[in-house]
Amino acid sequence: MKIFISADMEGVSGIVHSNQTDSTHDEYQRARQWMLGEVNAAVEGALRGGAQSVLVNDSHGSMRNLPIDELHPEAVLLSGSFKPYSMMAGIDGDCDAAFFTGYHARAGSSFGNLDHTYYGPNSVQDVAINGVQVGETGLNAALAGYFGVPVALVTGDQTVCAQAKELLGDDLEVAVVKEAVGRVAAKNLHPTKAQALIRAAAERAVKKAREPFTFKAPLTLRLALARSSQAERCLLMPNVKLVSPRVVEFKHEDYAVLFNAFRGLLILADVIA
Repeated sequence: MKIFISADMEGVSGIVHSNQTDSTHDEYQRARQWMLGEVNAAVEGALRGGAQSVLVNDSHGSMRNLPIDELHPEAVLLSGSFKPYSMMAGIDGDCDAAFFTGYHARAGSSFGNLDHTYYGPNSVQDVAINGVQVGETGLNAALAGYFGVPVALVTGDQTVCAQAKELLGDDLEVAVVKEAVGRVAAKNLHPTKAQALIRAAAERAVKKAREPFTFKAPLTLRLALARSSQAERCLLMPNVKLVSPRVVEFKHEDYAVLFNAFRGLLILADVIA
């Protein structure tokens, strides 16, 4: 059994401010250790549950946050950026389940620590597929589903975990490692307790059969941006429609094409992804 882990940072216990997720700030070095601890806990739980191999995709920022010499030795690390499928680089039909660690609520959420969708709130304000609001959890889960891979575990604050269960099913294993009381404040579990929760949830997740999550074709992506000028830039991509001054729409039958189009639209809008 092969487990794929997409490891983000904002949803890690102890992290409540963007300075902690930015390598140019002093707080980052301690925060990346908290991230590492939660990823290692997920790897340990997966192996205890019966996984034979684990691929960890570093999915935050520059995607060079996890120190290879301190990662669990049984895991393989995929790091660096720019890379195909971004946060989901490495996912394929050989994977049996996907874990999302350190994830955060979608852009515009109340009581979601550092909520955003692939980029900060000054750029992406909302994303919807077939009329369903999605954040990184939904966008990435649908790409996993495209390859026939179910999402088995999501870790982060109470809001991202609730959003994940609402979208992916109430039987989804989650580990709530902190309670957001605002966008930049949270009640955080001690790292040892957060890691214990993740380890136990990961072990259960590996043993649980789940169906992949997919959106039914035809697919419609709607991307709401902060400024009309960003939306105008998106019109450089073929088959993109302006539906309001700040909202663009793209349609396709193939989800992988739609996912890559979403990333391309962010680049055109002068947003890094």
